[in-house]
Amino acid sequence: MTPLHIVAGLLALLSGSIALVATKGGPIHRKAGLVFVVSMALMAASGATLAALKPDALSVVAGLLTLYLVATAVITVRDVGARAQALGWTAVVLASVVGIAGLTLGLQTALSATGKLHGYPPAPYFIFSTIALLGAGLDVRMLRGAVPVGKHRVARHLWRMCCAMFIATSSFFIGQAKVFPEPMRNLALLSLPVFAVLLLWAYWLTRVLRGRHGDA
Repeated sequence: MTPLHIVAGLLALLSGSIALVATKGGPIHRKAGLVFVVSMALMAASGATLAALKPDALSVVAGLLTLYLVATAVITVRDVGARAQALGWTAVVLASVVGIAGLTLGLQTALSATGKLHGYPPAPYFIFSTIALLGAGLDVRMLRGAVPVGKHRVARHLWRMCCAMFIATSSFFIGQAKVFPEPMRNLALLSLPVFAVLLLWAYWLTRVLRGRHGDA
């Protein structure tokens, strides 16, 4: 399963980078986005499984959160018909479980003698749980009738895809710094791709919400 996780992760980073810089809704964006969705789902599922076997609680939370984000991003722009409600509530349950688990683990870590769990401080647990619970809350709002349309529909798709990309990029370049040659193991250098994702995320989200981009 490790080779699958590595190959899927590399494909996700490559296709996600292309999708980020391509014009949203265009043919390049759509094709790269499809590869990104499939490879990200494989990477997240295999990563969560491998992490559960270690164990590595934070990576399990991150993997399930990434899977949730990608799935709901796709549902947002795809016509899933009568299955929409069932898929939507399933996503709410998954996000809620991830959020509550992340919050519980964060509190457990903060109150522990070492202040760490499986080598991680409480902050990332709280960050992931906040994202998951925020996503679940927005999903419930949508399922109760506040369905986003137009630019808000695109924005919903965009922030979830970009957040998943941010998690993957952070996990690879910062979380796996040890796999890089020693001269490259510089936090400032390895943080550049992560900041690039954040900047592109902010750029496209601002552009979409200002109405400078059509629906996808």
